[in-house]
Amino acid sequence: MRRLSMHPLLLSSLRYSALALACAAGQCLAQTTPDLLQQYCTGCHNFEDWAGSLNMEELNFDDVEHNAGTWELIIRKLNAGMMPPKGEKQPQPAAIAGFIAELEGRLDSSVQPLAAAPGLHRLNRSEYRNAIRDLFDLDVNVAAMLPSDDATEGFDNVAAGLAISPALIQGYTNAAMKISRAAVGEMTATESAATYRVPGNLRQDRHIEGMPLGTRGGLRVEHNFPLDAEYSFSVRGGGGFGRDPNIEVDITLDGQRLQVEDIRSFRLPLTAGVHTLTAALRDKRRPAGVNDIYWKYELGGAINSVEINGPFNASGPGKTASRERVFSCLPQTNDDERQCAERIMTDVATKAFRTPVGEQDIAPLMEFYDNARNGSDFETGVQQALSRVLVDPRFLFRFEEEPADLQPGEEYTISDIALASRLSFFLWSSIPDNELLAAAEKGTLHEPAVLKAQVRRMLADPKAQAMVENFAGQWLFLRQLAGVTPEAPGFDDNLRQAFLQETQMLVGSIIAEDRPVTELLDTGYTFVNERLARHYGIPDVRGSYFRRIELPEDSPRRGLFGQGSILTVTSTASRTSPVIRGSWILENLLDAPVPAPPPGVETNLDGDGTVKLTTSVRERLEAHRTDPVCSSCHSVIDPVGFSLENFDMVGAWRTKDGDSNVDPRGVLADGTPVASPNDLRKALSGHSDLFVRTLTQKLMIYALGRPVEYHDMPTVRSIMRNAASDDNRFSALVEGIVQSPQFTRRVKGGGTNEQQQTTAQR
Repeated sequence: MRRLSMHPLLLSSLRYSALALACAAGQCLAQTTPDLLQQYCTGCHNFEDWAGSLNMEELNFDDVEHNAGTWELIIRKLNAGMMPPKGEKQPQPAAIAGFIAELEGRLDSSVQPLAAAPGLHRLNRSEYRNAIRDLFDLDVNVAAMLPSDDATEGFDNVAAGLAISPALIQGYTNAAMKISRAAVGEMTATESAATYRVPGNLRQDRHIEGMPLGTRGGLRVEHNFPLDAEYSFSVRGGGGFGRDPNIEVDITLDGQRLQVEDIRSFRLPLTAGVHTLTAALRDKRRPAGVNDIYWKYELGGAINSVEINGPFNASGPGKTASRERVFSCLPQTNDDERQCAERIMTDVATKAFRTPVGEQDIAPLMEFYDNARNGSDFETGVQQALSRVLVDPRFLFRFEEEPADLQPGEEYTISDIALASRLSFFLWSSIPDNELLAAAEKGTLHEPAVLKAQVRRMLADPKAQAMVENFAGQWLFLRQLAGVTPEAPGFDDNLRQAFLQETQMLVGSIIAEDRPVTELLDTGYTFVNERLARHYGIPDVRGSYFRRIELPEDSPRRGLFGQGSILTVTSTASRTSPVIRGSWILENLLDAPVPAPPPGVETNLDGDGTVKLTTSVRERLEAHRTDPVCSSCHSVIDPVGFSLENFDMVGAWRTKDGDSNVDPRGVLADGTPVASPNDLRKALSGHSDLFVRTLTQKLMIYALGRPVEYHDMPTVRSIMRNAASDDNRFSALVEGIVQSPQFTRRVKGGGTNEQQQTTAQR
């Protein structure tokens, strides 16, 4: 580490000047620090060196509130075992633990939580899609309508990252028109085409879960048909498709097999609404008496796509779930129309705006109704008014009403209506349902017993799958699976989808069964189908459907980092990466992010002119670590990654890396030797408090829509202590978050309160 060189007289002068300025400002600090810091830290972190831009000589242990952010950083580094660096004199683990405990106690008793608002918070694409689903019972393809959202702090629901652009505004406008027409069922809908494609690397030699028995490959399509009308269908394929007489196409509609003369073009009359179509392959040479699910088909052929066109010869809007959801009344005469429209818009706006609405709220909506009704009919008027709802800022943004009798910068407890919205977007990524809004309107939602009951109810609801898809999907990098293309023999889309489903089902079981979150480090079960079990080397699993299996104590598949999804997204396309895997575990499971490599440091482990590519990844890393600048971080990262080296780039078990034997041995930062995934699992389970803290912080970021700051850490530790008394169950963490000051309080806009002013001074 480079030391700053200063003349002794200059150094003394600077020290004196800094102290004089601090005392003049009324912030004269004691120059004594606890013995542990003086003995092990200030040798580098002092006024002369300022290692890492941190001078511990100026920290006052008797006034930790003044530099709370710095002390929280010290706790983080000590917990991660990243300080003191390897090679330096190390304190005893008990001394570190005692120091951290005392420091946390002082911080928790002196630092007050800030009810910091996240800022202007608009709905992201997932929230928009779910809100449309819950408003109109419509599943819309928002990816085709709206630009993607940027992630901040690892999540795409953080307000600071949810920018507004002209393209987004135009997307909202176009989406509002399309969705309102689909909800009402506009008779003037014109012919359009929708094409559904099978992933190019999907193997179609076996049965796929959810497809009819006796078939292989293919795809399942849920399509919303806008009107009662005729629709045309075209099925396209490759290989022996359409040429081999032994290969037939099996087509079903809503579970019923269809008999069509030409699969390349056929036409059907259908009622409006969502219908399910499947197109798969059948083999006429299937051996008699063989179970359809288990038999491996040997013939070629594949389904490539299904195209749906229409509507043709429409006869009416039909009786759809969305029309039933919208039309809470139907006028009997022309005189009844406007009153009925007002009722419809009141119902829709109350749900869309997440608050009771009055006449002044629906007046702008009724203007759209009147203008459209004057030139057309009642349903067109309603459709236009619905489109106005969907571009209203009260729908697109999460506004919270502020008390009028407070000064800017003052803290206040949010209303039950605002609490309902915060809760629903946290747990469902969507708008509140009728029961949640009813509790809010009664003014009882904030009561601990009522709030706890609502949390339990909401976590048990199928809509809590949003926690798996949106929270876990980003926390665990599962969304990245869709974009990886490993150069591994046998990898295909079937395996990719199996990886995703296994981890989603595992996390979903923790939530739905309200299990201890620490089981994610050492789970005695997982979910597999035949394809995934074969990849893992697990015997006696047959069929395409996923089932829960128990894992023996010595199974390397126990816990998150034994799963193919995690192991694949933490590899490169051509090899494993102990650095990526180690960094991922440290940052995402233990809240110990490692710094980026210094500028100019060679990071290309695939060959830099000095290391042969025939060597193992470990050997290349050993050469890389000869650089002292690299060694301090890699000594913490690499042992974690090395312990997983028996997993190849897509999580299959191996004993060789090229021509070299896999060497998974290493020593963790706390001195624990590891030489296998099981060793790592046991070591991390022994530090499960770090995992719980990390998960709590990630959940808080996701729940609040803003980063977790140092002043939030006392609340994080309080939530952890309370959850520990309830066996660290998932619901205990969620209940702690939704009852916290950060979740239930806010600062009135237009200024900063005293705490925030103090924060700015720091």
